[in-house]
Amino acid sequence: MGYRVVDTDAVEPAPDRPCEQRALSEEGGLTQMAVNRFVAEPGEQIPLAYHYHDDQEEAFYVLSGTLHVETPDETYEVGPNHLFTVDPGSPQRAFNPEDADSAVDVVAIGAPPSEGDAHAYEPEQ
Repeated sequence: MGYRVVDTDAVEPAPDRPCEQRALSEEGGLTQMAVNRFVAEPGEQIPLAYHYHDDQEEAFYVLSGTLHVETPDETYEVGPNHLFTVDPGSPQRAFNPEDADSAVDVVAIGAPPSEGDAHAYEPEQ
């Protein structure tokens, strides 16, 4: 049996991200899912690009603030204690708008974990 408690504040943020990202999977000993904690200040986005995944499902659980998620059809506003899920093949870009009053704190889970599964999405103008 294996159990772990991870202090997410003690995990060093990843460099070169558009917002604060703490990768928690390895610290938690997880191999079947990717878990990250993001804190995005006003004007920051969570992913590196508007994107979609071939196989990975994603879930964003908002701890505080309001997460905005742009999709080809609409922009969702997701408040605290709400979960936003994304099916494979569904483009999205999660962000905190410039005019937000505070940061947004989010736990993001993707399964299965995958390298090279994310593809940039260019919305039609």
